[in-house]
Amino acid sequence: MNAASWAPAPGSHSGVADYAEALTRALGDIPVNLYHLGNNRLHAEIYDRALREPGVIVLHDAVLHHFLLGRLSEEQYLAEWVFNYGEWRRELGEELWRERARSGTDPRYFRFPMIRRVVEASKAVIVHNPGAAAIARAHGAKELTVIPHFHDPGTETFSSEEIARLREGLGAGRTTTVFGIFGYLRETKRVMPSLASFRRLHAAGRDVVLLLAGEAVSPDLGRLLATEADHPAIHRRGHLTERELRLATAAVDCGVNLRYPAAGETSGIAIRLMGLGKPVIGSDIAENADIPETAMLRVSPGPAEMEELFAQMALIEKYPGVARQIGAEAAAHIREHHSLGAVVRKYRETLARAARLT
Repeated sequence: MNAASWAPAPGSHSGVADYAEALTRALGDIPVNLYHLGNNRLHAEIYDRALREPGVIVLHDAVLHHFLLGRLSEEQYLAEWVFNYGEWRRELGEELWRERARSGTDPRYFRFPMIRRVVEASKAVIVHNPGAAAIARAHGAKELTVIPHFHDPGTETFSSEEIARLREGLGAGRTTTVFGIFGYLRETKRVMPSLASFRRLHAAGRDVVLLLAGEAVSPDLGRLLATEADHPAIHRRGHLTERELRLATAAVDCGVNLRYPAAGETSGIAIRLMGLGKPVIGSDIAENADIPETAMLRVSPGPAEMEELFAQMALIEKYPGVARQIGAEAAAHIREHHSLGAVVRKYRETLARAARLT
């Protein structure tokens, strides 16, 4: 990779690594250090270098709270907390440190992103969506640019026979609606409520199957999935290679891609599915605010989540014409706003501006 671009190593089990590798190839020469940051331990060296040698940071997650919890001592954590939120909130920081075992699902940890230090040190900040932009501004970002997550359709195509074989392997007939959940599986992707809504839909006699593909990030979730995914219409797969993922996303009829609590991230899987003309059911959160209502079905986080998800999945199954229209709107939106060429141009403009800053 270009020496000025810093990201998890190519081949890492990280969507950020894949994104950064493709972007760097497309960008060519980079005039200023570019740091890709996410909310996990793979970004430790990148975070430290971004502080030592400031450049432009890309916040793939606009919440770094969990990343910092995993690498700081109690004393260091509380100093970082006070730097971000003030001495008057120290008591809350102490409470969050004591209860950090709950950080993966407790919304409080997502409400305090802990990004001020790296944001203020950087020449410019890049985010992918309006929700992340609001978080970055609140934590001191001055040179801020929203650059959508790119969609690279690639050149590989799959025959109708390949797609049919995959669907047949899932037990899907010609008119079966195949739902898909992809990527690294964590509690915040609302996998358990999604499985419950799907089982209810199947029990109602609907002709549906679900492909659940990806590694469980936490052992607890992995154990739950071993039980909850044990259903004749739910097909469990582990980590998919890039080719397997491309084929699987081409074969499903609808993606389920919920997020709550969200960390300011844009889902590369959702962008990929929408770019293929597939309807996606996503959470009604600030991170999706720039996607037109006609291009993505929404589900409200909170008490109504499962009921709304069931209704949206039932809509996709019952009205395939509506599903195709949503998919067409999604593909049009991605073509207009998320093409690799347009994204690369915006990166070059942002990096050139940052390189001129002293």
